[in-house]
Amino acid sequence: MKIVFTGGGSGGHFYPIIAVAQEVTALLDQQKELGPAELYFISDEPYNLELLKQNNITFIQNKTGKLRMYFSVENFLDMFRTFFAIIRAFFLLYKIYPDVVFSKGAYASFPVTLAARWLRIPVIIHESDSSPGRANKFAGTFAKRIAISFPRAAEFFPTDRVALTGNPIRKELFEPIKEGAYEAFGFDPNIPILFIIGGSQGAQRINDMLITASPEIIKDFQIIHQIGPKNINTCKATIDMMLEKNPLKDRYKMLPYLNLQEMRMAAGIADLVVSRGGSTIFEIAAWGVPSIIIPITETHGDHQRINAYEYARAGACIVMEENNLTPKLFVEEVKRIIGDKKIVEEMRASARSFTKKDAALNIAREIINILKEHIS
Repeated sequence: MKIVFTGGGSGGHFYPIIAVAQEVTALLDQQKELGPAELYFISDEPYNLELLKQNNITFIQNKTGKLRMYFSVENFLDMFRTFFAIIRAFFLLYKIYPDVVFSKGAYASFPVTLAARWLRIPVIIHESDSSPGRANKFAGTFAKRIAISFPRAAEFFPTDRVALTGNPIRKELFEPIKEGAYEAFGFDPNIPILFIIGGSQGAQRINDMLITASPEIIKDFQIIHQIGPKNINTCKATIDMMLEKNPLKDRYKMLPYLNLQEMRMAAGIADLVVSRGGSTIFEIAAWGVPSIIIPITETHGDHQRINAYEYARAGACIVMEENNLTPKLFVEEVKRIIGDKKIVEEMRASARSFTKKDAALNIAREIINILKEHIS
């Protein structure tokens, strides 16, 4: 048995794939009669090659092009890149001939799902956003099963093939760690902690605002700031200069990346999380922590903004628009939330109720069902 996973090169696509792959492996271990499966990940980049190896997933690179929503010479060149990526995907899938393809969408998935359609290989897709991207809208026209995270996404797909599963999350992230976490970050357990998640690529506007506000924030709060590897050197130099003579400078911890253990520790001691409006929302919900969501405004279909307000309607977060984002307003909002125990408890309860813990398991079950159909 063979399963191909595909999706774009961001953590929002990659980590749900890992979560589903882990559940597939666990189910196959339970159902010995099916035997083990060969797992493959086809994308433009591996994102985290070590994690793929840990889960026995073979990475196959297939460089492709993007369709930008603005004028660029690259659009013309990417037409050819995409064409050749489709041809490569066809021969890759023909050689592997998997029993099923699971796609998380984004531009890197398009050649693979199109090739699967030509080869009549069953496709399952998952859409994390409330407004689907172009690749998943296309794949949704022929996918055998369509899993979604937000109810609103159902209107973009054939209703008879859609299931509201929630977003797949690795099991470990459902278990934040508090013991030893204060010591690990060098923090005082009596001072509230803000956990700022910049995403895999960072979030420059949030980073700039926080650095500007840092002298005021650290008067009352401690900060864990995941800055993103791309921005760490510039931002670290700036924050070091701003807080050089500040006696409270150790309250601000800026890190390029958090591994799984560090992420669980940060989640375990955070009083408030600040994040973009991508699939990180579902991890925050799983932790049951109040949050401020600052969506990117320039996204296709405005999906981050729609995601943020869907989550806010559940009562689990406050949305702050980028256009209104100032250091002073941000600090006031943080103080307002953390200073009101009723708001904190209501947001915690709403976040937990928003979570669908079995998302990865339910998708894995559908993959197994298709495997069974394919081999019977």
